[in-house]
Amino acid sequence: MDIAFYFICGCAVLIMTIYYLKRRKRTTSVLFGSVSGILALFLVNCFGASFGAELPLNIFNVTGSALLGVPFVAGLIILKYI
Repeated sequence: MDIAFYFICGCAVLIMTIYYLKRRKRTTSVLFGSVSGILALFLVNCFGASFGAELPLNIFNVTGSALLGVPFVAGLIILKYI
């Protein structure tokens, strides 16, 4: 089970790396994606309790939101409700 999890995480990081490398403004894209993902996680952590979607700030969530951005945070919220 751990191998599948690491494989999926590695694939996601590889996809995002390819995506960022194909962008014209790579640095701006990476910074915007990272900052928006971390900001989304912080906002859900602070205000998510009011609608039942509180996410903890741990190393997995912070790293995932920094690498994958807002879609990662949205995916965590969806997984929380499933």
